[in-house]
Amino acid sequence: MAVKIRLRRIGSKKKPFYRIVVADARSPRNGKFIETIGHYNPRNEDDIVLDLEKVESWLTKGAQPTNTVGCLIKRLKTHQVKEKKETEKEAVKKKKVKKKVVKSEKKE
Repeated sequence: MAVKIRLRRIGSKKKPFYRIVVADARSPRNGKFIETIGHYNPRNEDDIVLDLEKVESWLTKGAQPTNTVGCLIKRLKTHQVKEKKETEKEAVKKKKVKKKVVKSEKKE
């Protein structure tokens, strides 16, 4: 059985909204699926919710993402890496500020 990670449209006419599902490759686009692992709103580019742990587990089991879902996974991973780097930079800045405050207090 070939398994795909793909989009399932649930939005109304002219207002697309998609669930990211794991489904058998032979089932129709909005047909039977195995598991829902996230959702995507193309009208708001930042609205991608995806359970990356489930994605990784399905990929190890042999599921193939479609082109669009593959791009969404890649975009989400790069976004998370950027956020992690920014939070690390902020933490370093806070430590530097604390050290400066402590040093200035000792001088007084």
